[in-house]
Amino acid sequence: MDWTLAGGLAAGLLIATVTAPVGVSGAVFLLPVQMSVFAVPDPAVTPTNLLFNVVAGPGALWRYRRDGALRGDLARRLVLGTLPGVVAGAALRVLALPGPGVFRLLIAALLLPLGLWLCLRTLTPARHRPPHARELTPRALTGLALAVGVVGGVYGIGGGSILGPVLVGRGLPVARVAPAALAATFATSLVGAAAFALLSLVSSGDVAPHWWLGLACGTGGLIGGYLGARLQPRLPERLLRLLLGTLATALGALYAAQTLH
Repeated sequence: MDWTLAGGLAAGLLIATVTAPVGVSGAVFLLPVQMSVFAVPDPAVTPTNLLFNVVAGPGALWRYRRDGALRGDLARRLVLGTLPGVVAGAALRVLALPGPGVFRLLIAALLLPLGLWLCLRTLTPARHRPPHARELTPRALTGLALAVGVVGGVYGIGGGSILGPVLVGRGLPVARVAPAALAATFATSLVGAAAFALLSLVSSGDVAPHWWLGLACGTGGLIGGYLGARLQPRLPERLLRLLLGTLATALGALYAAQTLH
């Protein structure tokens, strides 16, 4: 048990330090670790991941708020769109997608295109990209956030971890997107964790989070998220995007191979 908690702390710290500068909470990469290394059962892995987001989120958000990076209405739009979606995703996860085979296939379907897109956007020469980002309308942004919230509720990543790469891929600067995406992840994770807590009262399966592991991973993420947010201005953005894309692609390929096997 002590080794598990220490390993969760270390995993949360390392992952959040790398992912926080680009607006990803780290839960997208922590989830396979929980399933493969710590053997968290399905579907309890999803609320455990949401618990990680709740505990880890304030570290990066406090730093971004201190630097004034949370100003503007982007964070508000993302939060309002993803909140109802994550509740629907949590219900779908418990009632309609309980099987580990389906869950692994969902992971692969999400991570593979996301990772390949990040790598492609990173490696594409800047002269071939549009000079200015085309802003989404408020309605389109809310619709996108709602759809991503559903996926985030199923996957246990809150939603902002998908919205961040999507918006950055459209050309918005990381310095603007990262704080807003993390704010959406934190808010939706709070709602998602509460939804799973209520669903655990009416479900016979293993729906409640693994509290101690989630808290250990979250504590590491709290420290790592603060460090990552503080390091953002000093780290090369291209390298971080390529690293995240490579990790997502590799993890998606792994789970796709396991599902086919």
